[in-house]
Amino acid sequence: MKPALQIRLNQSLALTPQLQQAIRLLQLSRLELELELNTALESNPLLDMTEELVDGEDAEADAAADAEAAESPADAADTGDTDEQPLDLEFERTEYRGTALDEDGMEPQDAEVEDLRDHLLWQLNLTPMSARDRAIAATIIEAIDDDGYLGESDEVIRDTLASLHTVSLEEIASVRHRVQHFDPVGVASRNLRECLGVQLDAFSADTPGLALARTLVADHLEALAKQDRVRICQRLHADEASFDTALALIRSLVPKPGNCFSNATAEYVAPDAYARKVGGRWQVTLAPGCQPRLGINEHYASLIAKARRDDANYLKGQLQEARWLIKSLKTRAETMLKVASSIVRAQEAFLEFGAEAMRPLVLKDVADEIGMHESTISRVTTRKFLHTPRGTFEFKYFFSSGVTTVDGGAASATAIQAMIKKLIGEEQPTRPLSDQVLAAELNRRGINVARRTVAKYREALNIPSSNDRSRLG
Repeated sequence: MKPALQIRLNQSLALTPQLQQAIRLLQLSRLELELELNTALESNPLLDMTEELVDGEDAEADAAADAEAAESPADAADTGDTDEQPLDLEFERTEYRGTALDEDGMEPQDAEVEDLRDHLLWQLNLTPMSARDRAIAATIIEAIDDDGYLGESDEVIRDTLASLHTVSLEEIASVRHRVQHFDPVGVASRNLRECLGVQLDAFSADTPGLALARTLVADHLEALAKQDRVRICQRLHADEASFDTALALIRSLVPKPGNCFSNATAEYVAPDAYARKVGGRWQVTLAPGCQPRLGINEHYASLIAKARRDDANYLKGQLQEARWLIKSLKTRAETMLKVASSIVRAQEAFLEFGAEAMRPLVLKDVADEIGMHESTISRVTTRKFLHTPRGTFEFKYFFSSGVTTVDGGAASATAIQAMIKKLIGEEQPTRPLSDQVLAAELNRRGINVARRTVAKYREALNIPSSNDRSRLG
């Protein structure tokens, strides 16, 4: 079966408005998706909620939740066999531990909510770049506002970097172009025209209306805002059908790409998937709410043939939108499962043995395996949560860059942090281990890590230095 959703920055796939809708739905959390669907049900008479179950999804997810809530992390390697027939699904998450599900399948959330800059820096850390370009990108990201726009000039960014690197304006422009194609696409733009133009660049060259949409964005945004379609069509020698196609494409874009991260405060998280071991294999099921059961209201659909022209046109439009939404929801669920299964295959050792067994994993690894673009993987890993016998984790938790080992392999940053935490936890309070000693011990275990890297990981764990630990002890 071909992947349901593939976003490519080269020109290989037409990102239609319908596919744009599917992409937008991907980045929604489970709770946000429920709100979106409630709004759609209220506004579109052709949509209806059905009672049909998807392969026993509800019963299986409930059973998984009950079984896993009763298990402790120590039981992760041996959960036992059952008679259930789990779906062969997939998912992934970032660390979020230690809470039980309430009666609605929700979990209290006390972790700090990730903002736009955190999301961009996370992608930067997983993107191959020189130290020089990485410093430029980090400076650009820190200057991005909550709407996703960059207000600082290239000259100001150059001056900010002066103490670290002497960089040219051309280098800054090149790196900014790369950041603009992070998720969400269009961030780090300096104005609306540029932001929309970057998003249009992600479309295939044969996308209907693309050429006219680019012209409208580049030269006629003000006229569009005034809805002066007649004059625009005359000026561009475009017919109304072509104009409407281009306008629909523009309306599918996101004018403020940072908005989905603004003021994102949530008190609860709802697991999107459940992982459990069945018959010696790790299996995953989607949570019930991740495949909403929407259908077409046949009563209103049957009225189309009998209605007057205006009413019939209205109902036809609503029917088309309903079908698009249902298809987009199916695409969302299929994509989440593809990404999740890839992550589970990569991180099975973590589920068996814990954080010290975490493998290095970057967005490109998953993207290449399932044939999707990295920005799609980034969307799926944002604010999606996996419930496992070891706790509940955001998908992002399973991604980290790697450090080489003496045998030519690699250890993930997450695994190294877990080792550092364990070593410090076992140290004598009167003789805390310095970063140099910790680095030497990791080197002895075959992990090529420098003292400064150990210090960075220790600080990320909010563990004081050996001097401070000695005083605290």
